[in-house]
Amino acid sequence: QVQLVESGGGVVQAGGSLRLSCAASGRTLVTYTMGWFRQAPGKEREFVAAINWSGGVTVHADSVKGRFTISRDNAKNTVYLQMNSLKLEDTAVYYCAVDPRNRAGTALYLYEYWGQGTQVTVSS
Repeated sequence: QVQLVESGGGVVQAGGSLRLSCAASGRTLVTYTMGWFRQAPGKEREFVAAINWSGGVTVHADSVKGRFTISRDNAKNTVYLQMNSLKLEDTAVYYCAVDPRNRAGTALYLYEYWGQGTQVTVSS
């Protein structure tokens, strides 16, 4: 099993910044993609960003391009999501996920392991 623990969520004013972190532990994975998804109240969970094992491939949803940046530190088994210029519509629970097949995809079904989520609230 793989355990994922997110941190860094909180309340921030519109236009502000937050950095989310997600640390992976447990079963040893050879190479894997790490991704971020989010779910707002009453809405389906949606893709935010993904990064492959080497970090050479990153994918960001159109809604966050130019504002959010995904990165990772394999020595720490940790993925980060730097969120700048936050908007009210970015309010959601943010989930970290792992695709053990390293596909750097956007679909939820590709990701086998999920964290518990961290709340991000953007206020006006």
